[in-house]
Amino acid sequence: MSKGKVVVLGINGHIGHHAAQAFVAAGFSVSGFGRSNRLPIAGVEFVKGDAGNLADLSAAVADADIVVNALNLPYDKWDKGRAEAQLATVIAAMGEGGKTLMFPGNIYNYAATDRRITPDTPQRPQTPRGAIRVRQEAMLAAASRAGKFQTIIVRAGDFYAAGNSGDWFDQAMLLDIKKGKLHHMADLDLRHAWAYLPDLSRAFAVLGEKRSTFGAFENFHFAGHFVSHQQMMDAIVAAWEKPLKIVPLPWLALQAMGLVNGLMREVVKMRYLWNNSMELVDPRLEALLGTGFHTPFEAAVATTVGATVEARQAA
Repeated sequence: MSKGKVVVLGINGHIGHHAAQAFVAAGFSVSGFGRSNRLPIAGVEFVKGDAGNLADLSAAVADADIVVNALNLPYDKWDKGRAEAQLATVIAAMGEGGKTLMFPGNIYNYAATDRRITPDTPQRPQTPRGAIRVRQEAMLAAASRAGKFQTIIVRAGDFYAAGNSGDWFDQAMLLDIKKGKLHHMADLDLRHAWAYLPDLSRAFAVLGEKRSTFGAFENFHFAGHFVSHQQMMDAIVAAWEKPLKIVPLPWLALQAMGLVNGLMREVVKMRYLWNNSMELVDPRLEALLGTGFHTPFEAAVATTVGATVEARQAA
């Protein structure tokens, strides 16, 4: 018997794809909304539609108990109110029927000087992109506190997982791995928050099951793997099983590219996240997930690297 109906908006994205799999495994009935069924998932019903069309969204979520908002604009298209407008359409589609909206949060909302970030840490964004995320969460809080629907934010670090492409792990650190080079993002002794997507997605499913015990607006911080850049390099080298030269990511070259490439310009603005150790901490969530929930770090990296090897050899 199904535990409820889940609709994942943005089914082809990284978080959407993994979240759908996790909810299926947890016993929910799951639909995935997107422009195309590019990445079919066993047990997930595909719903074709345009995320910018209110009628499409409203129809897709009409009978949902839980909606996972995994929609995300291209990295250089968040400005000029576009990110807020996309979310406003989702809020309108949710209506006032008391559904639960689950929203993937990130660390952009906080200042680089915030070393230990709990759900109670004041949000002090230091970039325009961070200010956008703060405004989006304020929109969700207002709707939920007005009684329209419940919001559960699950905040996490940088994603990595087998089969992912276009993220920092794949496109930056592993960029030249076939040439025998491995890029580190910052000083090797600094630590960074990483979220292994299969684990993060299972956390979504756990919180979805427990949603009736939560308030109208909840903010959880997923700890994931908080490791040094050196630890990440060591884990990748061990998984690759071939000699690798560890070199810094060429940030200056990326900055120069940003003079003519809007996407790269926005990417470089977020460098501060790598140069500062910002740990996500939430004992409440850890208690809900239970002991032994997280995949061991080295095993998660090995699975991710192994899939990357296969994909690049097949290319």
